[in-house]
Amino acid sequence: MSVYENVTAFLGRHGFSVAAYDVNTTINGLLYDMKAGLEKGNECNCPMAAAEDMIPTWGLPPKESPKNESVIVIDAGGTNFRSCLVTFDANGTATISELEKTSMPGIERELSKKEFFSAVAANLDHLKNKAKRIGFCFSYAMKITPDSDGEVISFSKEIKAKEVIGSLVGKNLSDALVERGWNRPEKITLLNDTTAALLAGASNAIEGRAYSSYVGFILGTGMNAAYIDSEPVAKLAGLKDSAGRSAPKSQIIVCESGKFNKLPRSEFDIEFDKTANTPGLYVMEKMCSGAYLGPVGLIALKKAAEDGLFTKPVADAIKALPKLELKDMDQFFYAPKKTTTVLGAIAAKGTQQDADTIFVLLDHFVARSAKLAAAIISAAIIKSGAGYSAALPVGVVCDGTTFYKTHNLKERLIGYLNEVLINQRHIYFEILSIDNDITLGTAVAGLS
Repeated sequence: MSVYENVTAFLGRHGFSVAAYDVNTTINGLLYDMKAGLEKGNECNCPMAAAEDMIPTWGLPPKESPKNESVIVIDAGGTNFRSCLVTFDANGTATISELEKTSMPGIERELSKKEFFSAVAANLDHLKNKAKRIGFCFSYAMKITPDSDGEVISFSKEIKAKEVIGSLVGKNLSDALVERGWNRPEKITLLNDTTAALLAGASNAIEGRAYSSYVGFILGTGMNAAYIDSEPVAKLAGLKDSAGRSAPKSQIIVCESGKFNKLPRSEFDIEFDKTANTPGLYVMEKMCSGAYLGPVGLIALKKAAEDGLFTKPVADAIKALPKLELKDMDQFFYAPKKTTTVLGAIAAKGTQQDADTIFVLLDHFVARSAKLAAAIISAAIIKSGAGYSAALPVGVVCDGTTFYKTHNLKERLIGYLNEVLINQRHIYFEILSIDNDITLGTAVAGLS
C-alpha cells in the first residue's frame, strides 16, 4: 500500500476528504448564503439563515486618489497592530511615515471595553494630532454605519474583548484619544482589511490596464472577502444616513466569509472547534486560515499516531508535541530533510515512510484551504456580475502571508480559479499584488 492510500483511508475514516470540498459545490453554497445575508441578514436564528454577515459599507471606491492631504492610518488585525501617517502629494502619490508596530490588544488576556480602547489610543501616541482624520482598518466583523463608524459584531482570531462587542469603534476611540489630550478627530472612518485591499486596487491605476470591478481577499491569520455589488441591498430598504440619503444602489460589501458554515466538517475540525475562543462560529475560517491550519493539523497527526500510521519513535514524538503552527508545517514542506525544524526533527527519528506520511497528511489541509479560498473568491466575482469581458477582468487584490507563503497554496488556488471561472464560466479575473495595500486603501477611505 502506498503512503497516499494509507493517508486517504485514515482521513476518510475520520470524515476528511479533499474531494468532498468540490469548488463549484462550495460556490453554490456560498452564493445562497451571500444572497440570504443581503436579503434578510442572519437574525432569524433558523438553520438555513445566512452565516455570513454580508456587511454593506455604504460606499464605493473614489474616482481618484486624494491630493495634498495627510491621514492617520491604523491597521488592527491578526496578531499585529500597525499605525502610521500617510501623506498624498499633489499628484496623488502616497508616502508612508512614522510607522510603528505592536501587539493587537486582547491577544494575551481578556480586556474590558475601557481597557481595549485605552490600549488602542495608547498605541497612537506617536501620531498625536498629526492629522485631522483617521482611517481605521479593523479586521473583525462589524456593522458599518451610514456615517462610516463600525459597530463590533464579534471577534475572531482569538481576540479576548467580549465587552467591546456592540460598541462603536470610532466613537469610543475618539473619546479615548481626547482623554489622552488629543484634539477630537474630525472623522474616524472604519473599514475592513478586505475593503482596504479592494480600495487599494481601485486607486492604483496601471497604464493600459482596466478592470470591470474589484475584489479584496485576505488569507492570513484570518480570512475574508469584499466585492462591489451592483444591485440594491434589500435589508437596507428604508434606511438613511445622517444627511437623509438612502443607501446607494451599488456599494462595497464585506462578506465575513470565514463565518460560512454550510459545508462538511471532519472530526479534527469539530474537536478543535470545541477548544477555540469562538466555538460554533467562523467555521470556514477554522478550516483554511493561517491561525488554524497548524492546530487542526496537529490533531490529525496525533490521531494518526494513535491509529498506527507511524513507527513508534515518530508516533511517540508526535504525541508529545505540545503545539504546531503553520510556520512549522511550511518549514517542513519546503525542507523535509532539515532536522532543526519541529517536524523535520520528528521525521528524522523514523523512516522515509514516516516523513512521507507527515507530508502527505498535512498537505491535505493545505489542499482543502486552496479549494475553499478559491470558492470564496469565485463567489465574490460571480456575485459582482462583472468580468465577462476578457479585456476588462475583475481585479482581485490578495493579501495575507498564508496566501503568499504557504507551500503550494497560491498555485493550487489560481488553478482552481482558472478552471471554474475562465474555463467553465468565461468570467475573467486577474490576481493583483499591491505593496502596502491595506495601508494605502485605509488612507484612501480615511480621506473619502
